[in-house]
Amino acid sequence: MQPRFVGRLGVADAVTALNAALGFCAVVAATVDVGLAARVVLLAAIADAIDGLLARKWGGTAVGPHLDSLADVASFSVAPAVIVFAAVREVWGPLATLSLPQLAAVVGVPALFVAAGVVRLALYTAFDSGNAHTYGVQTTLAGTVLAAGWLAGAGAIALLATTAAFGYLMVTRVPYPDLKPAHALAMGAVQALAVLFPVFFHRLFPRVLLAFALLYLVLAPWVYPRDAASGEPNHSAEAE
Repeated sequence: MQPRFVGRLGVADAVTALNAALGFCAVVAATVDVGLAARVVLLAAIADAIDGLLARKWGGTAVGPHLDSLADVASFSVAPAVIVFAAVREVWGPLATLSLPQLAAVVGVPALFVAAGVVRLALYTAFDSGNAHTYGVQTTLAGTVLAAGWLAGAGAIALLATTAAFGYLMVTRVPYPDLKPAHALAMGAVQALAVLFPVFFHRLFPRVLLAFALLYLVLAPWVYPRDAASGEPNHSAEAE
């Protein structure tokens, strides 16, 4: 008896499922090595970009948008939250030794990040999927900033504060345009270099990736290039 998904899923959907699996791998890695977990999240971000390219080249399926959002919950909501939790716990120590405010921060902030990510992805699937833009910071972008930040040498407490900020930014009404193909490929190349060579030349590649991600985060809603003909951003890559 064939599985139910046979004939219903495409190549892009298989890559999306891989993205979800990488999210779980990142959570497991965070229990051993936070840096390794951050690299796995960046690998998942590459898979997330590839599935969008494949869907545009060979066509998507009706399941695709829903599968994409479910995978992103694992890879760019739960996994980054666990990375931040693990990083802060390394600094503050075991949960049993923490004060109540510390416990609320180390558990509550990542939990709110996950909740905001789930809400943001549900809104994206319902209202933004197929558009050339989306509202609120993408979970992929948030996960990339947190993972690249850790690999670039950011402190755990700084990451915790950034996680709290993303908990709000992901559910704002600020429009973010999709990346154009050339920009998506360039970002993917830097992500790959950050995964492969995270400490090369004073953490060069994670720092370049973090700079690119932060530039997009701050400037894209207002200055990102748009199509001259339509005035709309190019629909070149999945927003999530």
